[in-house]
Amino acid sequence: MQPQDAANAIDTGAPDTRLAVRLLGAGSPAQVASVLLDLIGGAQTGEGPSVVWSTQWPTALESLSGPPDPGRAAELVEGIAASRQEPERRSRVMPIFDDGHAHVAALVCPDGFQAPPAGVLAVVGARMGELLATRSLLDSVAQSEQAERLQRALYTIADLAGSDLEMSEMLRDLHRIVSELMYAENFYIALYDDHDDSLRFLYFVDLVDQEAPDQDEVIPLSRIERGLSWHLVRGRKPLMGTLQELTTQVDGHLHLHGADSLDWLGVPMIREGEVRGIVVVQSYDQAGRYTQAEMSLLAFVADHILTALERRHGRERLERRVMERTAELALANQDMRREVTERERGERLQAALYRIAELASNEETSAGFYGEVHASVGDLISAKNFYIALLSDDGATVSFPYVVDEHERDWGSRSFGRGLTEYVLRTNQPQLVDAARAEQLMASGEIEGSFVGAPTLVWLGVPLPGPEGPMGVVVVQSYQAGDDYDQRDAELLTFVSRQIASTLLRRRSNQLLHDAYADLERRVEVRTAELREQIAVREEIEARLQHQVMHDSLTNLPNRAYLRDRLERAIAKLRRAGNRRFGLLYVDIDRFKLINDSLGHGVGDAVLKEASQRLASCVREPDLVARLAGDEFCILLEEVQLPETASKVAQRIIKAFDSPLSAGGRNLKVSASIGITVVEKAEGGADAVLHEADQALYRAKERGRNRFELFDPVMQSNAMTVLNLEQGLREALAGEQFVPHFQPLVRLDDGGIVGYEALLRWDHPERGLLAPGEFLQVAEESGLIEPIDWQMFALAMKCSKDLAVDGRFVTLNVSPRLFQRPGFDTRMLALTKEAGFDPASLRLEVTEGMLLGDPDAMVAVLLRLRESKIEAALDDFGTGYSSLGHVHRFPLKMIKIDRSFITPLAGDDSRRSCAVVEAILALGHALGVDIVAEGVETQEQRDKLAAMGCVYAQGYLFGRPQPAHAWARQ
Repeated sequence: MQPQDAANAIDTGAPDTRLAVRLLGAGSPAQVASVLLDLIGGAQTGEGPSVVWSTQWPTALESLSGPPDPGRAAELVEGIAASRQEPERRSRVMPIFDDGHAHVAALVCPDGFQAPPAGVLAVVGARMGELLATRSLLDSVAQSEQAERLQRALYTIADLAGSDLEMSEMLRDLHRIVSELMYAENFYIALYDDHDDSLRFLYFVDLVDQEAPDQDEVIPLSRIERGLSWHLVRGRKPLMGTLQELTTQVDGHLHLHGADSLDWLGVPMIREGEVRGIVVVQSYDQAGRYTQAEMSLLAFVADHILTALERRHGRERLERRVMERTAELALANQDMRREVTERERGERLQAALYRIAELASNEETSAGFYGEVHASVGDLISAKNFYIALLSDDGATVSFPYVVDEHERDWGSRSFGRGLTEYVLRTNQPQLVDAARAEQLMASGEIEGSFVGAPTLVWLGVPLPGPEGPMGVVVVQSYQAGDDYDQRDAELLTFVSRQIASTLLRRRSNQLLHDAYADLERRVEVRTAELREQIAVREEIEARLQHQVMHDSLTNLPNRAYLRDRLERAIAKLRRAGNRRFGLLYVDIDRFKLINDSLGHGVGDAVLKEASQRLASCVREPDLVARLAGDEFCILLEEVQLPETASKVAQRIIKAFDSPLSAGGRNLKVSASIGITVVEKAEGGADAVLHEADQALYRAKERGRNRFELFDPVMQSNAMTVLNLEQGLREALAGEQFVPHFQPLVRLDDGGIVGYEALLRWDHPERGLLAPGEFLQVAEESGLIEPIDWQMFALAMKCSKDLAVDGRFVTLNVSPRLFQRPGFDTRMLALTKEAGFDPASLRLEVTEGMLLGDPDAMVAVLLRLRESKIEAALDDFGTGYSSLGHVHRFPLKMIKIDRSFITPLAGDDSRRSCAVVEAILALGHALGVDIVAEGVETQEQRDKLAAMGCVYAQGYLFGRPQPAHAWARQ
C-alpha cells in the first residue's frame, strides 16, 4: 500500500482513528512495529508474533529483538518470495509493505494466531513504507557523506606525500585524518623489512600502553612472536575484535604484548603480494567498538598511507642521492678540467700521428713528405729549427734529408762522429741538451765541441726506431730564450718519432713494392706470351679430351653423358616454350649377343660401326644419334610436332637394316627394335625420358622384334603394378601372409581320400585370398619364388600332419628354379625333420620341362629323395616335351594327367581325349605308377574315367581347396 492509500483509509474511518494517530507519531520502523504488536498483542497465545523489516531485502533484516537467526531469516525470504508469486496465498509470513524491490516489512505469526484485519495491515504498511523510504534516503546521505570524507582524506594523504613537512609532522597529520574517519585515539604505523624480518615503528600513539616503542625503533619479529602485530604480518589478513575474538581469527597461539584493549583493529599494508607494513587502531573504551565497514575502510586507507610513505621515502632517497651526486660531480668537474687540457694535447698528438700515417701512401716527393712531417710536429711543439737525420745501412754515414734552420747552412752528409745526433744514435734514447748538459757531455768525451752549434740554447733529439736499432734522429732546437723544451716535449716528440719512423719504413716498403711490381709486370708480359702459346696447345688438348669424354670411342658417336646434356637442354626449352615437343628413339640391335658369342667381339664391333652409320643416315641436323652402351643407341629428335614424325624415322631405321651388313667377311642380316617416346610436358628429367623410351623398347622386343612401339602411360602403369606387386610379395614374406590350402586326391570307385595337394594362397590384407595365377609370374621373375616355396613347404607340413595319416600323403608343388638348386634334396629332408613330418607321407610334384633341362642330374636328385622315402609326382603330364618317350627314365610314383585332356571328356566329341587318356593309363600301368586325372568337375567326366580304368582323380567335383582344419573335421 502506498502513502496515499493509507491517508484514504484513515479518512474513511475504516480502522481505528487512534491507530492512525499513533502511527503518525511513530518516527522509525521499530516504533511502527511496536505500535502494531501492541495492537495485536492481547490476542497472542503461546509464542507471540514479530515484525521484520529491511531496506536492502533480502539482506540486512531487522526486528525489535535484533537480526533474526539464519533459519528464521530463510523462512522470511521464502515467504515473501511466495507472496510475490501468489498474492492471495496465506502463510505465517504476511507482507505488511513490499515495493517489489528492496523495501520490505512483514508480520510473522505463530501457528493458530488470528491475523489482524486487512485494513489495519494496510494502514500500518503505508506508514512503514514511508519510514523505510525515509530510512533508505538517510542511509544514502550518510554513505555519501562517508564517501566524501573518505575522498577528502585520500586527497589529503596524497598531498602529504608531496609536501615539505617533516616525517613526524606528516605522520601526525595521517593520524588526524584516520581519526576523522573512525575512532583512532590509539594508533600506530609500522613498516616491515623482509630482509631482516623486523618491524620499524614510524608512529605510535597509545593513551594506555606506557611501553611504546621509540620512533624508528627496529624490532625483530622474534621479539613479539605470536603477538597481534606478528600475526598481522604472518597471516597477511586484517584482524578485528576483542582478545577472545582475535584468538579465533589467528593461526596458532596468541600472546599479548602491551596493554589489553577492549577492541582491536589492524590491517596489513600489501604491495605486489608482499607485506610492507601494518596500520593498527585500538579502543580501551566500550563505546569505541569497530565494525566490518570500518575494517574495510581502514584497509583502503592503509593502501594510500603506504603509497604516501613510499613516495615520501622515495623523494628523500632521491634528494640524498642528488646531494651525493652533486658532490661527486663537483670533484669530477675538477678532474675533468685537468683531463681536458691533457685530452686537447692528446687530440693534437693523435691528429698529427694520423696525418703522418697518411703520408705513407701519399705519392708526394720526399721533400713534400718531410715538409708535411715538419708541419705536423710544429702543431705540437715549437719547431722553427727542425731537421731529420738518417743513418746509412752500414752505420758509417749520417745524412740530413730535411733541414729547416735559422743559422746553420752546411748540412751535407758526414761520417759517423761525436755530434749530438750521433750521441742519440749511440744511446738510442731521447736527449734534452742545454748549455750545462752540453758541457758535461763534452767533458765526458761523449760529444766534441766542433759538432755543437754556438747559438743553440736547447737541443732536443729523439731516435727514429728501426727494425734493428735506430734508423735516424728527429731534432728540434731553440736559438732564442723563451722557446725552451722540457721532458713533456721530449715524451711528445718520442711518440711522434715512432710514427715518423713507421711512415718512413712504409714509404720505403711501398717504393720497394712499386719497383718490384714494375719488374713483375715486365716479367709477366714475357711469361704471358709464353702462356698464350701453352694455352693454345692446352685448349687443343682439352678439345680432344672433351670430344673423347663426350663421344664413344668405337663409333665416334656422342655417348650417354652427351645425350643426357642434350636431353636436359631439350627439357629446358620445353619448359620455356610448352609447344616445342621433342622425341627420343631407343634402338637395340636384335640378337646382338648371339653375334658376339658366335662370331667374336671383332665382328660385333664391326656390326656396331656399320649400324651407327646407318642410324646416322636416317636423321638430319639438329637431331642427334648417340650410343649408350653395347648394342643400345638413342636418337634425339629436337622437333616432333606429331608422334607420326617419330614413327616415320623409326620406319626409316627398320628399312635401313633390310640390307645385310658386311662384317668380318660375312654378310649378316641384322634387325633393330625401337622404343619411342614423344615428350610433351617438362616433367621429370633426362632419366625419366630414357626410362619411357626403354619401356617402349621392351614392349617392341616382347612383340617379336624388328619393330617399333610408342610409349603410353599404360606401360608405366603396368611397370608400377609389377613393382608394387613385387614389394607386396616381399612384405607378405616378412609378414608370413602366405597360407597353404589343400585339395583332396580321391579313389574313383568309392570316393575315399588318398592324399592332398598343398596349394599356395596369398592372404592379402586388402585384396583378400589370392590364387597363384595373380602373382606367381612376378615372384618367379623377381627371384622371390624360392623363399616363398620354402615358407610354403614349412607351413604345409606343419598344418597337414593330422591329414597325412592312415596311408594318406601330401603333395607339394616345386618350382623349376628351386628344384634345380644344388642341395635341394638335403634341405627338403632337413625341413621334414624340423617340422616333424614323415617323409614317407610326402610327394613332390615336378613338371616335364624341369626334368628335361638336365635329365641325368634330375634322376640323381629323385633317386636320393626316394632313398629318403620322399616320392615324386609328374604334374601336368601331356603338355611337355615328348612325354611318352622320356617318362620311363625318371623314378616316379605318380603321374597327373593335365586338365586339358580331362575337360573335353564332358563334350560330344571326346574321342581324341579318350584316346590320349587311355594311352596314358596304359603307360602308367606298364611303368607301375599311379595315374591321377586332374580337373574333374562333372559326374560325366568321372564316369568316363572310371570306365577307362582310371583309379585316382582330383578336381572341384570332389572338393575345392580349403585350409587344413576344414579337412581335419571330415
